[in-house]
Amino acid sequence: MKTYSPKPEHIDRRWYVIDASGAVLGRVASEAATILRGKHKPIFAPHMDTGDHVVIVNAAKVELTGGKETKKISYRHSGYPGGIKGTNYGKLMADKPAFVVEKAIRGMLPKNRLGRAMIKKLHVVAGPEHPHAAQKPVPLAIGERPAWEGLPVKAPEATPEPEARVKKAPAEKKVVAAKKPAAAKKKTTAAKKPAAAAKKTVVSKEPAAAEKTSAKPAAEKTSAAKPAAKRIAAAKSRLTKKKGKEA
Repeated sequence: MKTYSPKPEHIDRRWYVIDASGAVLGRVASEAATILRGKHKPIFAPHMDTGDHVVIVNAAKVELTGGKETKKISYRHSGYPGGIKGTNYGKLMADKPAFVVEKAIRGMLPKNRLGRAMIKKLHVVAGPEHPHAAQKPVPLAIGERPAWEGLPVKAPEATPEPEARVKKAPAEKKVVAAKKPAAAKKKTTAAKKPAAAAKKTVVSKEPAAAEKTSAKPAAEKTSAAKPAAKRIAAAKSRLTKKKGKEA
């Protein structure tokens, strides 16, 4: 068997009206706290706010027993040293009867963020009329528990028809438009290639110039060799002339 845990979609907030005329303050507070916490529901969980809204009318006609009009005192403190003040409940009932009922109910709720959320569902009015007629609250007597009608049933969500779906525009045109700049880049790269070829030809011409410079020493050698041959020929002619004279 699995343990049930309430979910937010299982919580159905309803509105109830409690008439406090002639009722004891503690009894009204305990009944209202029970509805606010959601303890009247089978899905109650102490860690969740499963309660309903409560409207209390005729708060000025609440009764106090045991002489609490003079004995019971409501204290408040300003936060400064010596700033405590007390007011008896007889004066509070005459001036602020709604505050008396709210304070009694607040003391029966959890003292944490959960209790602060629950007290927001409480609406106390000193007179018989309340401004929550639009919510259509149901009258609830003290000691009565509202009937449980089960978990709320949600209507199934309507699925969209296949014909109603919007067709997406083809993305081919966008792709073609995006490729045009790339083609322009290719043209620019193709235009740069002749310049690169020209650079290569310039580099290839440099060795030819070097060959010309290297050919100059060879010419110089030949021109230098010519005077030596002339000298040899002149020497030979001299020898021949001397031999002719001696003969």
